[in-house]
Amino acid sequence: MNKNKPNNDEFVRNPCEEDNAPKGDNPAEENSFEHIQDSGAIVTERDGSVIHCLTIVGQIEGHYLLPQNTKTTKYEHVIPMLVAIDEDPRIDGLLILINTVGGDVEAGLAIAELISGMKKPTVSIVLGGGHSIGIPLAVSAKKSFIAKSASMTAHPVRSTGLTIGVWQTFEYYKRMQDRITSFIVDNSRISKEDYENLVMNTGELVMDIGSILDGQKAVDVGLVDEVGTLKEAVDCLYDMINDYKNPS
Repeated sequence: MNKNKPNNDEFVRNPCEEDNAPKGDNPAEENSFEHIQDSGAIVTERDGSVIHCLTIVGQIEGHYLLPQNTKTTKYEHVIPMLVAIDEDPRIDGLLILINTVGGDVEAGLAIAELISGMKKPTVSIVLGGGHSIGIPLAVSAKKSFIAKSASMTAHPVRSTGLTIGVWQTFEYYKRMQDRITSFIVDNSRISKEDYENLVMNTGELVMDIGSILDGQKAVDVGLVDEVGTLKEAVDCLYDMINDYKNPS
């Protein structure tokens, strides 16, 4: 086993960092297969502007480790990476590629809060699916896109395992749902009433309550800004970077 290569349980450093690279070098030149494999991220450059591409895939892992056969995005890797991206003067913007089934609510919401608070231009694009806690992650960027074939599932907070059926438990879930709803409403064009209607819909999901939104419908209800492909998302990010660098 290569001891110099971090495993999945170790801290994954910012892919734009290299021990032997002098400060000021273009981080886009530092990409390698190992970086992509370790962190699911890559750095690229166009016309002197550098963007960091972050993937959020599989299930968002929280305080408990998920089985080894489960594709996960680990919040202890993503959170410090976001701080590094926002503070690194060599990085001009962040592109977030999302294909997630959801996962740990607090971990996903923590990542979304960090993205929404970044000073640099950020663009998200939902590819495949942005379900459950993936919705706050999608709307956290300054501009959001969704592929025409992608979908988003909005449903209430739910839990697996033993649940104590008392008033305090239901109040806890209600407060957690209110936190998610407030974040989504604050970072998108949808109203609180409309989002709650989607979440509490009883006529669409056979085994649950909630709503499934395809790409165009997600835009129509105000969750996502535009239907688009990778080209539109990348072009939009570079335009935002240009405006950020050259304010009028």
